[in-house]
Amino acid sequence: MVDEKDFEKVSRVVSHALRHEPWLYELELDEQGWVAVDNLIKVLHRENSKWSDITTDTLVDMITASDKKRHEICDGKIRALYGHSVPKKLLKQPAIPPIALYHGTSPELARIILKDGLLPMGRQYVHLSIDIDTAIQVGRRKSNKPVLLQIETDGAMKNGTIFYRGNDIVWLANHISSEFIASHVQE
Repeated sequence: MVDEKDFEKVSRVVSHALRHEPWLYELELDEQGWVAVDNLIKVLHRENSKWSDITTDTLVDMITASDKKRHEICDGKIRALYGHSVPKKLLKQPAIPPIALYHGTSPELARIILKDGLLPMGRQYVHLSIDIDTAIQVGRRKSNKPVLLQIETDGAMKNGTIFYRGNDIVWLANHISSEFIASHVQE
């Protein structure tokens, strides 16, 4: 029986399958990153014998329990909302972001970003946060003293940058030009 403490392990496998290497799990993402929930459940049953009772309801509970809202289920399909590194770029719907978004990073990378702009690196999109705390938390993965970068979204959009909603706290973009990025706070 899968309980809440197992959700993190299941979520890691689901994320890996839907964000990074679906072919390892014999899954094929459509152009928006969706796969049939039933196909994913079969994968999870094969992956771990303790997960043989996973159902759609289990996945819904896992998504609901997660504070990061990485996945969504709709019409019998499931997808990861952001963080993809698969070779084929997934289609996203453009959206109007908040007036400012944030990106936390290391001091070394901040200097490069302020010069060259923000690039997705190994991901399909640049990841941005709607709030300072989340961006600082992300930045702490790279440095004990992260730099908080603020993105001026209105100017970036006027310059042709397209933004996409990842979830309630994560926004995505293809690239952010350095002229719309400011070093806001250094922790």
